Amino acid sequence: MQSPIFAHSEQQTQERYAVQNPQMLRVTLEGHDDILARKGAMVAYQGLVEFDGEIQTSGQRRARANTGEGLDLMRCHGQGTVYLANLAQYIHVVEVEQDGLTVDSSYVLALDSSLSHQVVAVDSQYGISGSGKYQLNITGRGKVALMTSGQPLMLQVTPDRYVNADADAIVAWSNGLRVQMQAQTHSSGVWRRRGNTGEGWELSFMGQGYALVQPSELLPPQNAVIGQGLGAQYGMGQQGARGQNQGNVWS
Repeated sequence: MQSPIFAHSEQQTQERYAVQNPQMLRVTLEGHDDILARKGAMVAYQGLVEFDGEIQTSGQRRARANTGEGLDLMRCHGQGTVYLANLAQYIHVVEVEQDGLTVDSSYVLALDSSLSHQVVAVDSQYGISGSGKYQLNITGRGKVALMTSGQPLMLQVTPDRYVNADADAIVAWSNGLRVQMQAQTHSSGVWRRRGNTGEGWELSFMGQGYALVQPSELLPPQNAVIGQGLGAQYGMGQQGARGQNQGNVWS
């Protein structure tokens, strides 16, 4: 059998996390250091690999119930190679170091089991219940695989150069950044998109670090809510309509 499709054969590498192609991740398991992957993300595997549902802690369950933010994960362990993908989204491997990473859970494909994650709330510039946005704070040392709809843009934030991003387009940012949710409109019109521009809530980043933005304002199709609820109407991100603006950490 002959076909140009054979050019897409398995790529050999010594890296534990390797992007097989822009939309598929290859992870090597060696009997230790399990990985946690999005449920249902396995598309193929080789070797003696097992998949188990990951049990959430009581704090994680409580945070999920209150905010809607959280991860539905499976534990991959054994010896072999696992291939992961989700709706042909673009995949990017990030090394999480001591400063940590904040990310929208909808864009997490896999992460090292050694990493910790908890739900945090982004403050709003307005004292209005429901105008915040919840995210995941990932800490520790290890790797996390993120997904984007299209090729992303990594923006550097410095003390003299702050960055604003649409709340529905932001994927992740450095933990060390100061972040505030805002809308460039007067407070009485905060629930309406600005004039007829179609623009709504945005996140403002200040300090020293990076912000990752994707060229889309929609979540992956299995999570996108179009034409329903405050988040869809006002561009406040996946869980924006449920924020409480207190900067809480759920645990």
